[in-house]
Amino acid sequence: MAQHDALTDLPNRVRLRVRMDHALAITREGGSGLAVFMLDLDRFKEVNDTLGHPTGDKLLQAVAARLLECIRDTALIARLGGDEFAVIDYVTNPVVEATALAEKISQALCRPFDLGDHQVTIGIAIAPRDGTNPDEILKSADLALYSAKSGGRGSFRFFEPELDQLMHARRNMERDMRDALAKGEFELHYQPIINAESGEPLGFEALLRWHHPQRGLIMPAEFIPLAEETGLILPIGEWVLRAACNEAAKWPDGLKIAVNLSPAQFRSKELVSTIVGALANSGIVAHRLELEVTETITMHDSEAVLAALDQLHRLGVRIALDDFGTGYSSLSLLQKFPFDKIKIDRSFVNALSGANEESRRIARAVVRFAVSLGKTTTAEGVETEEQLAILREGACAEMQGYFSRPICAAKALKMVRRQLQPVRRRSRDMAAAR
Repeated sequence: MAQHDALTDLPNRVRLRVRMDHALAITREGGSGLAVFMLDLDRFKEVNDTLGHPTGDKLLQAVAARLLECIRDTALIARLGGDEFAVIDYVTNPVVEATALAEKISQALCRPFDLGDHQVTIGIAIAPRDGTNPDEILKSADLALYSAKSGGRGSFRFFEPELDQLMHARRNMERDMRDALAKGEFELHYQPIINAESGEPLGFEALLRWHHPQRGLIMPAEFIPLAEETGLILPIGEWVLRAACNEAAKWPDGLKIAVNLSPAQFRSKELVSTIVGALANSGIVAHRLELEVTETITMHDSEAVLAALDQLHRLGVRIALDDFGTGYSSLSLLQKFPFDKIKIDRSFVNALSGANEESRRIARAVVRFAVSLGKTTTAEGVETEEQLAILREGACAEMQGYFSRPICAAKALKMVRRQLQPVRRRSRDMAAAR
């Protein structure tokens, strides 16, 4: 009982280590190699969250049954906890045999379950090449599993020595990121949102930058995914909201501030109170804040997301659907979610003036469709006069792009003041005439 999992009746981690010690001793004596597979079931958390833990338990039992169908008598399957499983088996031709078993497992677990569509991600390590004791080989398999997850659902990867270096760099970045807020290394840059007809700024989008003391400027694409994985996106996101609202308080009342929100922030129960606090502390009115969310948030926890969006909308906060046309949301979801604005992804804007006729037609259709929904439309990544002319012709209301790259807070404030000078001059002239 101490060496088996009560739910699936598979060996547990304790039994796995005993068996690995025995198997590794055989490999050291010049026998065959040992393949170690680490498995992670995709979308298991959604089953527990939406259907309950008893249903999740049934899914794990079904997974265990299918895994047993895939292996030989020489193999062992263990449940390590949650939705993590391990498989070990002897191999004489490691790459060929391990690949064949990984594909067999993937096919078995990709067949639909009664509880929905699930896939498995697999990391593979081979002993003694990738480790000579259970700790080393399991670590190698785990690193391969982490790498496989970046390859998308249903993929598998073999361990490579470079993965250890990448994981070390990842741990260093996570450590530095935890210190960055306290040390004031994060800052916001602001990209103007321009009226398509007049060319005047309507507001700014706040974009996060990290000034690392050794590595210099690090762009969001490099550290935001890690922040989301580790949960650091929550304190960082709260700082962004507060800093952006405080900066917007220095601008004229008509200018808005746009802030990007990640799916991880929407899963936080503190999101609405964080936004209310940022508005209260800065003193700006709710309708000046524009929250940009991607289509992918509508794919997970949709009821919780809808409730949060509705609550924010009732407060007066504007909601913008970012990267329109690149996600997976259906037309019914577009009707269901309370969006005020649609941001047309830059890939479609680039295609407007591209060489491919088919791409141009699709891009124009996307612009027309976005405008037809009756929401404010913003085109991202406008780089040429031709693109600007096409978007104006299509009645796109707002632009971001070559008008101005993202600028620091001081330059944004200077741009705003320069824009106000003609208005103030006209006001003085009118007062003098009276």
